[in-house]
Amino acid sequence: MTEKVDTLINNSLIVTMDKSKAVIPRGYVAIRDGKIVDVGSGDGTLRYKAEEVVRVKHGVVTPGFICVHTHLYGILLTGSPWFAHIEPPSDFQQNLQRIWWALDESLTYEDIYISALLGSIMLARTGTTFFKDLLDAPNAVENSLDYIAKAAEEVGIKGFSGFSVTQRRSIEEGYQGLKENERFVKKSWSDPNSKVKGIFTVHASFTVTDDILIKTKELAEKYGTIYALHVEEGLIDVYHSIERYGKRPIERMNDIGFLSPKLIAVHVVQAIDDELKLLKQHDVKIAHNPMSNMINGVGVPPVPKMWEMGLTVGLGNDGYVMDVFDNMRSAYLIHKVAQKDPRVTDVVKIVEMATSDAARVLGIDDRVGSIEVGKDADITIISPEFVHTPLDERTVYGHLVNTFTGNDVWGVLVNGSWVVKERKLVNVDTEKVMEYAHKVIDKLWDRMISMEPKYKIEYLKP
Repeated sequence: MTEKVDTLINNSLIVTMDKSKAVIPRGYVAIRDGKIVDVGSGDGTLRYKAEEVVRVKHGVVTPGFICVHTHLYGILLTGSPWFAHIEPPSDFQQNLQRIWWALDESLTYEDIYISALLGSIMLARTGTTFFKDLLDAPNAVENSLDYIAKAAEEVGIKGFSGFSVTQRRSIEEGYQGLKENERFVKKSWSDPNSKVKGIFTVHASFTVTDDILIKTKELAEKYGTIYALHVEEGLIDVYHSIERYGKRPIERMNDIGFLSPKLIAVHVVQAIDDELKLLKQHDVKIAHNPMSNMINGVGVPPVPKMWEMGLTVGLGNDGYVMDVFDNMRSAYLIHKVAQKDPRVTDVVKIVEMATSDAARVLGIDDRVGSIEVGKDADITIISPEFVHTPLDERTVYGHLVNTFTGNDVWGVLVNGSWVVKERKLVNVDTEKVMEYAHKVIDKLWDRMISMEPKYKIEYLKP
């Protein structure tokens, strides 16, 4: 007698990403009520009667990919004439002042919404089902995170979102951002239907006081959420901390009790060994963004050393390139170059960074990150139209990292519901979104170009 299920993905190569990293050469995934109820070898139709049976040519089934760090609004500057309008930045702090802080201060609620809509489309279309986003919009703070949630839920993907608390312009603006985070945390976690939940996020240690850091951790503990901030992305963070506090950023955070297993340290490019030991001591999680580190020219974080020390590292994009396959490939290659050693990364570990390890970073590994019974049916189905070498259980990890692209994603399920099917978005009309979005972005670019370029950075004093 066959059991009834909603969806049966059948006759596929299944990359489970469970603890054993099991790969099933020809198997099935059974889904009922948004959950995975069975994973097995052979023909699933012999055991299950499904409302929908999915059979995809050259089908590779993976957990939905997870992005541990993004800025959805970052995509608004792709191809922007703003870059021709300013004096080219020569280092990371000038990148912040001339590019990103200019964008941040120009954002309206409409810009926030459309960037989240576009970003969610791009993530979903290339196989990512869960993200962690930081929004920095100092002139559109109150209720801003609702626009992120609205857009992501329209597309159908899940995530965490927080306002990037900063005091770079005034002390008060930091508390306004903290208030927005607390508001959205309370609202989203009380709604069982909300796909986007609030978390507490801070820009960086060099743009906030100790009081903001302490209050952020206290609120995260009060509400039981993770919390995050950029850590030593560029040398500006290190220099500022030494100048103002007489210690490096991670040492400063340790001394005020900010470090914990719930903290996500984003980037950690400039950290020295003693600081890495502090992160390990407190089981702090790491968000690695290789493509962003490259375009900003900040350096390469010591990720292989982090692995050796037992730190958990997940993969993010920092709002630059949303395609997880591009980011996996970059992470695979950059450390080989930096270490001058081709052995320092392997394909299985890289896929872990975007699935099971990413889920551990965000504290959601009990629900997502692997294809296992009882977990949410967040699943990515890949179907390359051309494969130049055999695709099977021996080679699939190599193909995931070295040959597949976001264009190879055939389908995406979130909680068992289709978000992408037959390479098309299910819940939104991408043509209408683009038509609307381009008009909004053109207006944003016009506003930015009318601004007076600012080159001076006013450092926050302790």
